[in-house]
Amino acid sequence: MSYSGVLKKRKKKKTHGFLVRKKTKAGRNILKKRIKKGRKKLSA
Repeated sequence: MSYSGVLKKRKKKKTHGFLVRKKTKAGRNILKKRIKKGRKKLSA
């Protein structure tokens, strides 16, 4: 993987990652909905 690929992954994690979702009330609601729906992957 190229260096830019690593940076892209990092950006993705920083904006759509599990911990970021967990931080805000809206993000927690998203996770809750996805758990309820039965998603295997809750976030990026």
